[in-house]
Amino acid sequence: MAMVRGYFHPKTATDGSSLVPSPPWHYSGDLLTVEYRTDPARVRELLPEPLELADEDPGAVALIWADWQSCSAFGEELLDPVLSQYKEAFAVVRCKYKGQTYTRCVYIWVDKDFAIARGLHQGYPKKLGSIHQTRPHPYGPAPRIEAGAQFGATLAAADRRLAQAVVTLREPAKTNGFVNAHPMAHHRWLPSIEKGKGLALDELIESGAASFEGGQPWIGDAELELFASPTEELARLEIREPIAAYYRQVGVVWDGGRLLESGTSGAE
Repeated sequence: MAMVRGYFHPKTATDGSSLVPSPPWHYSGDLLTVEYRTDPARVRELLPEPLELADEDPGAVALIWADWQSCSAFGEELLDPVLSQYKEAFAVVRCKYKGQTYTRCVYIWVDKDFAIARGLHQGYPKKLGSIHQTRPHPYGPAPRIEAGAQFGATLAAADRRLAQAVVTLREPAKTNGFVNAHPMAHHRWLPSIEKGKGLALDELIESGAASFEGGQPWIGDAELELFASPTEELARLEIREPIAAYYRQVGVVWDGGRLLESGTSGAE
């Protein structure tokens, strides 16, 4: 009997083609975060049962750009950068489950297939996109991490620009914002192969960093614009009030999550 191996598809006899290796997954990245307030009703429409709006600041949104290098436990992908480097932009909101506040990613775009595969496993709704952000550098015209430094960020998908921002740093901060500061509450969904059978996989899960380290956060101000698209709904989270913008370099390890409950989302 043939045996096939691999953490993710494609599974083969040698496990040499799997799109992603088994966890833990290690990340090093530069994050640009723009927080603002939208209509809480627009947040509520993105929260399937049993999730509810957060008690405090229910309309708060964070739109985050991230320039990542990632690898498996052995780190060999870092020496073959096409397998480690990718960019993403994602929108997160806060929600409540059984009295506890969680963060939930409601939209996310990435530019590599392995990042999409990891998202399927983790419950992130990842799609392909085009993501760019200014990188800091201590020499030449690139911005330093200092007061007055400016960073641009853009997001596009399916040939349409969805968002753009210019962040101006002001001063060191104690945190990197509050919207993305909780464990994640995500759903893992997979339709049944049989028509009319609903979901074969319907799990509400909790996940977060197994370990975290980060540099000095910086706070600043942002000019943020969202754009309508025939295939995306990010602009429904319209900007009603700016909160703040942040820059931080981080290192994160992800090594699994926890099942909260299953079969209760009512998703179709």
